[in-house]
Amino acid sequence: MNLSPVDLALGFAFVAVGLAMLICAVRLVRGPELPDRVLALDTLYINLVALVVLLGIRFGTELFFEAALLIALLGFASTVALSRYLTRGDVIE
Repeated sequence: MNLSPVDLALGFAFVAVGLAMLICAVRLVRGPELPDRVLALDTLYINLVALVVLLGIRFGTELFFEAALLIALLGFASTVALSRYLTRGDVIE
């Protein structure tokens, strides 16, 4: 079985993104302060977007790229809402 360089790179990228998600999940659970947990959740969203894009490359379908865009938009909006809640105490003025 002869793997192409793209398959090897995708395999390495899957492992790296999975490890990054594991580290962020540990920070999300163990984070000493609430802002640390919000940043860990934001980083998890970014890693999830990377994972979905890698899946789109691996399977060769454009549906995964649209899902990655939706995840990125929802992640950004939730991070902004959580940040406003932590700094001001409310989300909508």
